[in-house]
Amino acid sequence: SCGVTAGKYISHTVVSKCFNVNKNSSILPFKISIGLLFGRAAILIGIPTLSLLGHEVYQRVQRSSVVLALEREELLEQADYLYSSAETEKLYQLLLQHKDRDDAEFLWRLARATRDMSRRPDTTADKKKQLVYESNECAKKALEKDEKCFAAHKWFAICLSDIGDYEGIKVKLGNSYIIRDHLQRAIELNPKDATSMHILGIWCFSFAELPWYQRKVAAVIFASPPESSYEEALDYFLKAEAVDPNFYSKNLLMLGTTYLRMNDKEKAKMWLTKAKDYRPLTLEDQEVQHLFMTFKAQLVQLGMGTKPRYHNIKH
Repeated sequence: SCGVTAGKYISHTVVSKCFNVNKNSSILPFKISIGLLFGRAAILIGIPTLSLLGHEVYQRVQRSSVVLALEREELLEQADYLYSSAETEKLYQLLLQHKDRDDAEFLWRLARATRDMSRRPDTTADKKKQLVYESNECAKKALEKDEKCFAAHKWFAICLSDIGDYEGIKVKLGNSYIIRDHLQRAIELNPKDATSMHILGIWCFSFAELPWYQRKVAAVIFASPPESSYEEALDYFLKAEAVDPNFYSKNLLMLGTTYLRMNDKEKAKMWLTKAKDYRPLTLEDQEVQHLFMTFKAQLVQLGMGTKPRYHNIKH
C-alpha cells in the first residue's frame, strides 16, 4: 500500500510550489485509472491526479530522513558483512570514517573492530596498547548512547577486561565485578546471544582456577572476593552451545578443557575433537588451532590425533 486515498486532494498552492504546476494547468480536473497487475485480476481505481501528487509531496518531505536511514542500514550491513568475512582492516577503515556518529550501533562495532586490529600479529606493542584503550572508549560511548543495547554491554565488558592487561592485577580484579555485571546485563537484554554466555563462562572458569597469590590480592580489594566453579563455567558454555551450536571454536575448546578439569575424559574428548576439526575462518579460530599444541600430551592420553579433519561446520 502506498498510502494514497482516493478522492483526497491537496491545495493547488502546495502542488504548484513543489512541482511547478501552472495555476491554469489542465492537470487539475483529470482523474486517472491505475491497473494494479500483480498476478491477480486488474483492480481499476479512480484516483485524482492531485492525490498522487500529494503522495509525492509527502515522499519528498520524508526523503531526507529515509535516505539517512537507508544509508545507516547499508553501512551497518556492509560492516557486518566485512566482519563475517574476517576483513579486519577494511572493516576498521570503514567504521573509522564514521567514528563521530552519535549512534551506539556504530560505536560498539567500532570498538570491536578496533580491538580486532589490536590483536593482529603485525600490530606493534605500542600500537596495540593504543588500540586497546581506543576500543574501550568506543564501547563506553556506545553504552552512554544506549543503555539497552546488549552489544554495547558485551563489548564494554570485553574491552574493559583488556585494559587490565596494562594496568595490573589489582585493576583487573577490581574490574571483575563490573565485567560480570555487564555480561549479565547483555544476556538479560538478549538471551539468544551465545557470545555473552561464552564470555561469562570464561569469567567463571578464570575465577575457578585463580592462582593462590591472586586470591590474596582479591581478598585485599573485596570484602567478598569474586569466586566461581568449573560447574558454573560449564553451564554457561553449554547454554551458549545450545543457543547457537558450533558458533565459536573457542567455546568448543573451553567445553573440552572444562570437562578435563572435571576429570570427565569421555566428554572432554568429544568436545576437543569438535574444536580440533573446526575449520579456522578467523584469527581467533587460528589461535585455537595453535592452542592444541599445548594440549598435545593430554590429547594423546585421550586417544586423539592432533591433525584436524575439517567438517562443514556452521560458523
